[in-house]
Amino acid sequence: MSSDSIPSTMPPQPSGDHEQEVEEVSSGDNEQEVEEVEEITSGDNEQEVEEVSSGDNEHGCDEICSNEDGKEAIENSKQIVEKPKVGMIFDTQDEAYQYYSRYAQQMGFAVARRNSRKGKDGNVKHVCFECNRGGKARVKTSNPVKPRPQTKCDCRARLNLSTNPDGKWKINRVALEHNHENSPGKARFHKNYRVLDEHVKRKLLLNDKAGIKTYKTYDSLQIEARGPENLPYLPKDCRNYVDKERHKLLVEGDAEAMHSYFMKMKADNSDFFFAMDLDDEGRLVNVFCADARSRAACKEFGDVVTFDTTYLVNRYNMPFAPFVGVNHHGQSILLGCGLISHEDTKSFLWLFKTWMTCMWECAPKAIITDQCMSMKNAIEEVFPNTRHRWCIWHILKKVPEKLGKYDAYKSISTSLHNAVYDSLTIKEFEDAWDVFIKKYQLQGNEWLHGLYLERNRWVPAFVKDVFWAGMSSTQRNESMNSYFDGYINSKTTLKQFVEQYGNALAKKVENEKHEDTKDLHSYIPCITAAELEKQFQNAYTHAKFKEFHVEFFGKLNCSLKERKVCDVWSEYEVQEDMTFGEVGEEWTKRVPFTVEFNGETNEANCNCRLFEFRGMVCRHQLMVFHERRVQKVPEKYVLRRWRKNLKRAHTKIRINYDNSSSTIEARRHDNMCNLFNEVADLVEDSQEKYDKVMGRLRELKRELIECSDDCGSNKASDTPNDSCPLGDGVLPSKESRKILDPVALRRKGIPPTKRKQGFVEKLGE
Repeated sequence: MSSDSIPSTMPPQPSGDHEQEVEEVSSGDNEQEVEEVEEITSGDNEQEVEEVSSGDNEHGCDEICSNEDGKEAIENSKQIVEKPKVGMIFDTQDEAYQYYSRYAQQMGFAVARRNSRKGKDGNVKHVCFECNRGGKARVKTSNPVKPRPQTKCDCRARLNLSTNPDGKWKINRVALEHNHENSPGKARFHKNYRVLDEHVKRKLLLNDKAGIKTYKTYDSLQIEARGPENLPYLPKDCRNYVDKERHKLLVEGDAEAMHSYFMKMKADNSDFFFAMDLDDEGRLVNVFCADARSRAACKEFGDVVTFDTTYLVNRYNMPFAPFVGVNHHGQSILLGCGLISHEDTKSFLWLFKTWMTCMWECAPKAIITDQCMSMKNAIEEVFPNTRHRWCIWHILKKVPEKLGKYDAYKSISTSLHNAVYDSLTIKEFEDAWDVFIKKYQLQGNEWLHGLYLERNRWVPAFVKDVFWAGMSSTQRNESMNSYFDGYINSKTTLKQFVEQYGNALAKKVENEKHEDTKDLHSYIPCITAAELEKQFQNAYTHAKFKEFHVEFFGKLNCSLKERKVCDVWSEYEVQEDMTFGEVGEEWTKRVPFTVEFNGETNEANCNCRLFEFRGMVCRHQLMVFHERRVQKVPEKYVLRRWRKNLKRAHTKIRINYDNSSSTIEARRHDNMCNLFNEVADLVEDSQEKYDKVMGRLRELKRELIECSDDCGSNKASDTPNDSCPLGDGVLPSKESRKILDPVALRRKGIPPTKRKQGFVEKLGE
């Protein structure tokens, strides 16, 4: 660049067919941009002024610059830039633009390419760079009472350049005066100077796959940069980039993208199972999937499952329907899940039959659901021999709604809970219920009458003879749902759902492995020297041994009384001091329990049925074992399900929930980053080593930039698969159809309400 004394002349005004309007450039590309004004939270309540395109292209897409011009402008922003002068010479037009952009950032305004003019040879001969607030505002809005903020104020600050005979560019005219204020400290808010580097883009996408919110990633980046003022981008730039990349994945359609993802998972592991149910038009209605590990786990823990559909996960309002069991640590474990379009009998029939097909036609022995008649009908048909239980929590939480109108509501609620929870036998419940109904004259309450008719599905006295693995409600599903909260929300697409589903499962697998490691390398000490306590210590996982300790210590509240003692069969009465009532209103009651003991087999049966219900010996049985000097209980009381010293099949399954590092480019990037981090650790304490490494890296960077033009892209193109089946459980007649996205549905229940609008707001609709 030079500054020769050349007379300042105006370039010829563009005219004729050679006139060409060049839109304002924010990133070096001629993409349209959306005029958008946002509130800047730092400093006073000034409005962020963003570039808007000139001419007719005033409304375009709000994207940040990502080209080399913008990056170079950012890197050199801290250097003092000389004022533009007439006669300055530049080798190329881009070099002139970069120079003026650096000067503009230093002064606090943004640059736009305005008019250009071509010569007879078709090449651009004249160009004008001006302040982005140049030109007159063109108010375009659909609602005149809500005008949008404008940035144009006809600012005349600009540079005019033209080409010399040797092809170089020379400044012919300079106007430095602005008719508005500029703020150098806020120049970073202009789109011209906002750039996302490649490593930032990669971090955003990886964190998005991991379920980390974009704003949290931005917070991490600004802390790393020691303040947002040191970042050449804004939070919304990160959001826009992530959204843009998400939409790229959905070009083929949401349902088609989901199907493609399933096919990749199936190719990676043939035991991955999925099925997609389509309607007559080929539109997705229901979907089910289960990875190989979940299928293997079902053989271990699929005897008792909970099923619930009270969780929204996607933009189509398709309920998330997980099948959840309990593993040997007492943790929730996913045994497959579905997305259904309707909560009716037909949809549940399809889902349950598909789950049966996936799990080798092995129905669960017991299942817990909410109080849904459609589920009940489908379970009776698909799982005829399965014990079906209603979630007691879902039922009792309706008490305020159903019984709150009564004057004696508080007493009614207490009596109802006492009848349900304090009845050890069916006869005790029947008597307590009869007294409850007559005392409060509730014979005409249809809700209570309906519950009584179905009492065998929810009252503990009716269901405690069946093994439920300690589950009494669908709260296992709700805990699983809450676990997915960090990964899935109501705007999640179907493709994102299956990807985040895998991430969430990977976290669950990691938690299980962590507990397995603790069981392997540590132990919980015994409190006594009793051999019986050591028996459970050696056999059970930490979580279950802690549950055993609760019963073991519970003996302190019990006393034993002999009823009938014989050589073989004996009967004991164990009285326990139990606490009832709510906090602040507790009372203690001595409750008798009956334990029958077999002297030949050392088996003990208690009418509290804790062992049958939860698979854990109760304190009443332990009292009798202690009385009869039983040093080691029969193996039937040490359940295989809770043991820690077993090699379970599902733990041997190879998992591949995350494919983020499957490409060669991603692996190269990861390897280089790991090596750079190791080098940084070695040199951070020595200035001499630091200077040596930085010098070599700068030299290497220059060499790579010089040879970048000679290096082509080695990326392999993906070959589409023309023949993709729709899963393991879909009719062959539907295989040839294109899968259409499901229709967004409204859930059952109270419809969404809309705030009443005023007259002025309605004008904009």
